[in-house]
Amino acid sequence: MTIRVLVADDQHLVRAGFRGLVDSEPDLTVIGEADTGSAAVDLARRELPDVVLMDIRMPDIDGIEATTRITGAPETAGVRVLILTTFDLDEYVYAALRGGASGFLLKDTRPVELLDGIRVVARGDALLAPSVTRSLIREFAELSRIGGAAGPTRSASRFASRFELPASVTEREREVLALIGAGLSNPEICARLHISPGTTKAHVGHLLAKLAARDRVHLVIAAYRSGLVGLD
Repeated sequence: MTIRVLVADDQHLVRAGFRGLVDSEPDLTVIGEADTGSAAVDLARRELPDVVLMDIRMPDIDGIEATTRITGAPETAGVRVLILTTFDLDEYVYAALRGGASGFLLKDTRPVELLDGIRVVARGDALLAPSVTRSLIREFAELSRIGGAAGPTRSASRFASRFELPASVTEREREVLALIGAGLSNPEICARLHISPGTTKAHVGHLLAKLAARDRVHLVIAAYRSGLVGLD
C-alpha cells in the first residue's frame, strides 16, 4: 500500500528535494506541495494524505497552527503530521505535539531516517524513540517551571501543569505508562514487567484510548504531566 505524502515548506528547493527523495521509494508518493500553512490545511482537507511533512516557519499561518487545524478537524483527524524543526525551537515543537503532531525530525536528518520516519508515522506510531522525546520534554518542562524574567510562556505553562489520570486507568496501566515515560520500548516493558508482547500491546492500546492520546509521544507527555515520571 502506497503512503501518500503532502510536503509543506515555504522554500521551493526544499520541497523539490523532499519530493524527489520521497518519490524515489516504491511505497511512498508525494500527492501535493504547499508553500504556506493555510495551503497545507486546504490540501490536507482535499487530498487526505497519510502524512504531512510540515515545516514550522511558513508565511500566512505557521506549521503549528496548520497542524492544529489539520489534526483537530473531523475530516482530517486521520492525517498524521510530521514536524521538521531544529533543537533551538523546542517551545514550538511542544506546541506542535500538543496540537496533534505525531513527532518531529531535525532538518539535518539523513535521507534514510526521513523516509523511515514517514513510514513510522504513517502506521500510527510516534516518530522518535521515547528516550529522545523524554529528554526534550524534561528540558522543556524544566524551562517552563523556572521561567524567565517574564515567566514561562503560555504554551509552556499548559505543558507543565499537572493532571490526574482517569480513574479507569488500572495500576498495571500506570506501571506501563511510567515505563513508556522513562523511555522503554515495548520489548523492554515486556521484560521489566514479565508480561507477553500481546499483553504489553493491549495495555498501550488501552492507555491511548483512555487518555485520548494520538500516539506514544503523547503518552510520554502524559507520564510527565501526571507525575509518574520525574524531571530529575
